[in-house]
Amino acid sequence: MGIPGMKNLFSTKSSKNVGPLCFVILGMAALFFVIQPRFFSLTNLTNVGRQASVLAIVSCGQLFVVLVGCIDLSVGSLIGVTSVVTTLALLEFGFFPGFILGLMTGVVLGGVNGAVVSYLRIPPMIATLAMLYFAKGAALTITGGMPVERLPRTFGILGKGSALGIPIPMLVAALTFGICYFVLAKVSTGRNIYAIGGSEETSRLAGIAVRRYKMFAYIVSGLMAALGSVILSSRMTLGQPILGEGIEFESIAAVVVGGARLGGGKGTIPGTILGVIFLAILGNGLNLSRVSSFTQMIVVGSVLVAAVVVDRWRG
Repeated sequence: MGIPGMKNLFSTKSSKNVGPLCFVILGMAALFFVIQPRFFSLTNLTNVGRQASVLAIVSCGQLFVVLVGCIDLSVGSLIGVTSVVTTLALLEFGFFPGFILGLMTGVVLGGVNGAVVSYLRIPPMIATLAMLYFAKGAALTITGGMPVERLPRTFGILGKGSALGIPIPMLVAALTFGICYFVLAKVSTGRNIYAIGGSEETSRLAGIAVRRYKMFAYIVSGLMAALGSVILSSRMTLGQPILGEGIEFESIAAVVVGGARLGGGKGTIPGTILGVIFLAILGNGLNLSRVSSFTQMIVVGSVLVAAVVVDRWRG
């Protein structure tokens, strides 16, 4: 037995809004090329892809949470605490145990977020804001506020290396996008996630385990934050307790610019990819144009507000 309105619900997650965003991205890239011809150099584009890969991975997890009608403000701090756990474990036990312990840190803390939101019924913004402070405090306490240094050079291969001329972080991001797309578009888990975001009460009456799927979404978000943290730590070759600060807002911006609805039930992986590309090109172009980082924050904030306004108007 299907859920009433399921056909209409899935029509909202189509990629019909991808076209206009593509034109905006192409126009913006052309503008930055005119301002600074180095924009389209292979070196610059490779750097943009490498730097945007972490945001891309984290945004995938954020999309899962947004689709069920929630939000995750803790991903930045999860990156910081995962960086600390991963590098300390790497020094003690080696790369593979450190990598696994880092990912498990994200899964556990993401699961805590999900449990607090789903079973204790704490509003997502409050629950994840509390986790933001908890994870940041834990990371700073473990390290005494100091970075974890003297890591083996081989650890840097994941974040700095390339395979067949393609940066490894980009390959990891592409694989992540592929897996997330398959889950959301091809299996029942994705259909249920969209259904919950479309109408939580209807989904519950249809027999969907709403709390379980919300918890799953937060676990995915925590896992993606941890994976991004390992890559970012590898690129810097150190563990940094304040690593990832601000990426929670960038990931939300990427998801919303990509067409996701903050109320849930609408959003796609292709749209999120374009949202990440949009922010990456915008940030890189402004850097090449020597626009200050403070002004860039104003621009990104304005873009986020504009994207929400357009989504409301379209709805």
